[in-house]
Amino acid sequence: MASNVTYHKIDELPGVIPVFPLRAALLLPRGEMPLNVFEPRYLAMVEDAIRGHRIIGMIQPDPESAEDEDRPDLVRVGCAGRLTAIGETGDGRYLVTLTGVARFRVVEEVMATTPYRQVRAAFDEFASDLAPGEGQEDVDRDALLKTLKDYLTANSLEADWDGIRRAPNEALVNALAMMSPFGPREKQALLEAADLKSRAEILVAVTEMDLARARGDASSSLQ
Repeated sequence: MASNVTYHKIDELPGVIPVFPLRAALLLPRGEMPLNVFEPRYLAMVEDAIRGHRIIGMIQPDPESAEDEDRPDLVRVGCAGRLTAIGETGDGRYLVTLTGVARFRVVEEVMATTPYRQVRAAFDEFASDLAPGEGQEDVDRDALLKTLKDYLTANSLEADWDGIRRAPNEALVNALAMMSPFGPREKQALLEAADLKSRAEILVAVTEMDLARARGDASSSLQ
């Protein structure tokens, strides 16, 4: 989803941002995340963001927190996204799209009066996120595509290979990472990868481990 705003410098991003804690959710720079917003606190967050800078931080609850905990601890790194599409459903919900801008580190949680949570965010160490395609020439595309093909074959899935072949490395790596079926810890590792090459390597490694486990389970079931 195209954005009407391009951020060129980290200091163009707000220092305090609302956050949407969501387990196993992964937003990456220039990736697109559709959200169906229906809880009152997050409806308020979307409405306030529309009136303001349109930035919302996606972040995971700490994996050690209980899933039913109302205010879980947060992991330390999330990704800020800009609201680039907003739709009203007629029944009180919003269907929105967040387009990733840059990762951030939580400095502290702000004691806010809003029903949703807010954090003081530091973007400095992730300044390279603002540069489209940064480091994509270092990605081992052949290894990534081979692992993707193995995963699709093992799970009897199909893909648009013409579209995949046309996709630049950054878009391919980040889209596959965001769509991957892995758990909170793996998703956080993908988010915090030092660069695109490292993210692709982590994605290949965790996919290969998942395939190996599946083959082991299949072998055990036949014995």
